[in-house]
Amino acid sequence: MSHVFPRQIKSPPPVAVTGQGCYLVDAAGKRYFDGSGGAAVSCLGHGDPEIVAAVQAQVEKLAFAHTGFFTSEPAEALADLLISKAPGSLDWVYFVSGGSEATEAAMKLARQYHVERGEPQRRHIIARRQSYHGNTLGALAAGGNQWRRAQFEPMLADMRHVAACYEYAEKRPGESSYDYGQRAAQELEDEILALGPDTVIAFMAEPVVGATLGAVPAVEGYFKRIREICDTYGVLLILDEVMCGMGRTGHLFACEAEGVAPDILCIAKGLGAGYQPIGAMLCTGEIYGTIAGGSGFFQHGHTYIGHPTACAAGLAVVNAILDRDLLSNVKTQGDALAAALSERFGQHPHIGDIRGRGLFRGLEIVEDRETKRPFDRKAGIAPKLKKAAFEAGLICYPMQGTRDGQSGDHVLLAPPFIIGPEHVDEITGKLATALAQVLPS
Repeated sequence: MSHVFPRQIKSPPPVAVTGQGCYLVDAAGKRYFDGSGGAAVSCLGHGDPEIVAAVQAQVEKLAFAHTGFFTSEPAEALADLLISKAPGSLDWVYFVSGGSEATEAAMKLARQYHVERGEPQRRHIIARRQSYHGNTLGALAAGGNQWRRAQFEPMLADMRHVAACYEYAEKRPGESSYDYGQRAAQELEDEILALGPDTVIAFMAEPVVGATLGAVPAVEGYFKRIREICDTYGVLLILDEVMCGMGRTGHLFACEAEGVAPDILCIAKGLGAGYQPIGAMLCTGEIYGTIAGGSGFFQHGHTYIGHPTACAAGLAVVNAILDRDLLSNVKTQGDALAAALSERFGQHPHIGDIRGRGLFRGLEIVEDRETKRPFDRKAGIAPKLKKAAFEAGLICYPMQGTRDGQSGDHVLLAPPFIIGPEHVDEITGKLATALAQVLPS
C-alpha cells in the first residue's frame, strides 16, 4: 500500500521505473511515448548520458551550498550563459526550484522595485483571463483560470485580469487578426487607466499560453502594443516562459518571436529538462541597479535557490540545446507535427482549431465545429482522452475549461526536442486511436 499522496486520489498512477529517449516504462514493462514531456519538461528526453554525467560530477564535487553564504561555479556559469542569449536588457538571474517560485519572485521583485523608486502606492498586478502562472497562492492569484482558483478564492490577493489574446474564440466576424490583437491589448490600457496609472506594478503574460488554453500564440502586433502600453505608464512587463520557453517554440526565449523584451522573465521546466528541479527569474540591469543602489537586499529567498547540482544540470541542458542545434530540430519537427496534425485532424468534426509554435502544439475539441460550441464540462472529454491516450501508450496533456475555466477542452502536445519523423507518425497515430474512442462519430 502506497503512502504517497497522488495527484488523482481515485486513480493512483502506475510506477515509472525507467526512461530512455522519448519513452517511459512502467513496472509492468509497458512503454509510453512522452508526447507532452510530462508538462513540457523533458525537452531532451530521458536518460541523456551527458546530462546524467554532469549531475553526477557535480554531486561528487559539491552538492549544496546555501546562497546565504556562497555562490557556486555552476550557478555563475549558467547565469552567464543565459544572459549571453537573453533578449533586451535582461542582465541578472535569480535561480529558484520551479515555475511557481519564479513567478512569485518576479511579482515580489516588481513590487520592491517600485517601492525603492519611491512609488509605494503601486500595488496592482494585471494578468490575463485563462492564464496559468503557478499553484502557490501568489502565482494562483495572478493566474486567470477560474477552475484552479475557485476553492482558494478567499485566500487570494486581489489581482486584475484582462482578455487573453485568443483569436480562435474571441476574434469578431470580419475583424482582421491584427485589429483583433490591438483590441485585446487595449484592454490592458483601459484597465491601467481605470485603476490609476501610478497604482499598477506590472503586467504578466505567457508569450504562448500553455496549460489553460493549449498552445495559443498571440497574433502579430499584440505584444508590441503591450510593450508600448507598459512603457507609457511605467508598468513592468513580466513574461512567463515557464512552459513555453527554453527552446520549446523554436526560440531559446519564446518572446524572441514577438520582437519584444520584458523587464522580468520567468523560466523553468525545460531549463532542467526534468534532470533536476530548477527555474529562474531574469531581470534588467535597471531593476537590479535600483535595488542595489537602495536597500541592497531583495527581500525574498528559499532554501534551495541557486542549488549547485540543479544549476549544473541546467547548464548541461542549455549547452546541449545549443551545441546540438536542437532549436533547428524543434522548428523542423514542429512544422512536420503541425502538418501531420492538420492532415489527420484538420477536417475532424470535433477538432475546431490546431495551433501552436515549434514543438508546442494544441488541438481544441468542440462539440460543433461550425459554431465553435464546446462540449459541456460534464461530458468529461479531456479526462477521458487522457486515459484513452495513456492506454494507447501516449502521454499527452488534455485539459478542461479552455473557454472560461469551466467549459471547453483541448489537448496539449510538447514532445522532446530530439524527436524524428517516425515519432511524429507515432504521436498522430496514437492520438487518433484515443480520439476515436472518446469523441462521438
